[in-house]
Amino acid sequence: MVGTRRSRHHGAMSVAALLFALLSSFTLSQVPASMMHGSVVRVTVHGQSLEGNLEGDSPDREVSVYLPAGYDSQPSHRYPVIYLLHGFTDSDLTWFGRDPHYDGISAADRAFAAGVPGMIVVMPDAKTRYFGSMYSNSLTVGDWESFVSHDLVAFVDSHYRTIPERMSRGLAGHSMGGYGTIRLAMKHPEVFSSIYALSACCLVPANLKDPPWSTAPTAQTDEQLAAGDFLAKAQFASAAAWSSNPGRAPRFIDYPWKDGVFQPLVAAKWAANAPLVMLDQYVPALKRLHAIALDVGTHDSLMPSVQALEEAMTADGIVHTYETYDGDHVNHIAVRFERSVLPFFSKNLVFDGGGAKKH
Repeated sequence: MVGTRRSRHHGAMSVAALLFALLSSFTLSQVPASMMHGSVVRVTVHGQSLEGNLEGDSPDREVSVYLPAGYDSQPSHRYPVIYLLHGFTDSDLTWFGRDPHYDGISAADRAFAAGVPGMIVVMPDAKTRYFGSMYSNSLTVGDWESFVSHDLVAFVDSHYRTIPERMSRGLAGHSMGGYGTIRLAMKHPEVFSSIYALSACCLVPANLKDPPWSTAPTAQTDEQLAAGDFLAKAQFASAAAWSSNPGRAPRFIDYPWKDGVFQPLVAAKWAANAPLVMLDQYVPALKRLHAIALDVGTHDSLMPSVQALEEAMTADGIVHTYETYDGDHVNHIAVRFERSVLPFFSKNLVFDGGGAKKH
């Protein structure tokens, strides 16, 4: 792994963990995926928490579930679960449809074939009318916080052989999913015990008084929005997640600029959803987590904000690890998932016999 590691996680590494880390660094990428194959099923999960959302997205969400090799042949074995959150404009099929940048199937196959204990990996499709839910809670977008932390967890625990305890549940995500990982961990430490945020976005408030944010999005139809640029989509998605307005049909949003006039209250609502603003309120919740990991590429424009979060966590005494690596926002994701994310959870989640260390 290329990059640097700064650890805030105290305690000596066990001999077994050290040997595993050393072996993994040499073998993970060399193991043919053909040696072991997990299976992916795509199921529909009804989200009671998403019912009645004003943007009109279906509360019935597609969800990809990766089951490790041996799941069917070992009917008495139970598994920890990693809930994985995708990025903005993506969907679960980005990770589990063999996109070469992500390819979560092959990455998981290689990691588990190399000796990482098998885990179930679950990713919901959070692509909405405005291309991303921000994993937030609003009248417009729906309560995505509760969908992931309650509706989805309840469904998975009732349909698969999970270990239905917080110490056997991990939460991870990339970009918007990294933001969602931190946000949900702050609010639901009773559900998840360990988290890994890859290249998290949206950590600091945007300077909404300056371009390009000072120009309100102008798309009149969904077709025009779909044909528009990434920023226009992000403007609508942010407003839908953080400044809903049920009295403003047909979009049901407020934007920080209206008729050329800055709207400070709306801007304050957006800022209130930035993890660096939220952090001080949720220090006790984050300290309840068993393990926290952050990473970011050294060529990623988000690196300064991720580093700012890392420094704030350090100042608040929140135990965590932080890594940088030689990469930008979208490359090396599959490698990170294989070599860092899955081994991290193998060391920090509780397994039901023959897995990682007990807690």
